[in-house]
Amino acid sequence: MASIRYNSNGQKGKITYNSDIVSGIVVLSLRETEGIELIPSKSKGIKICFEKEGVFVDISVIAHYGYSVPELAYRIQQSIKQMVESMTKYKIAKVDVHIQSVVFPDPAQPEPDGASPEEADEKR
Repeated sequence: MASIRYNSNGQKGKITYNSDIVSGIVVLSLRETEGIELIPSKSKGIKICFEKEGVFVDISVIAHYGYSVPELAYRIQQSIKQMVESMTKYKIAKVDVHIQSVVFPDPAQPEPDGASPEEADEKR
């Protein structure tokens, strides 16, 4: 949780962010990235570590079939860096991306009447 403290003469003091806020920004960034899904767990596959050099982020995601894995990883890194640095005072030192698996599209579902898609096209 972010908090603003005021000193005795009314000037703004120190602003601090809870790690959950930074984690929420990372989740928002990942949800806006096309071609991936979050890991279905409580932590959503996100680990954040605050160090003197900056924030270290470790991400595990599931990629969708048909997307270039190196391009996905690069877009994730850039998106997280841009969003966290623009919304907080923190600098991102490093973003490690782990692609845990690839989700393939469902095979074509048969038509409700039991006909194949080709047969359904011929009937139309």
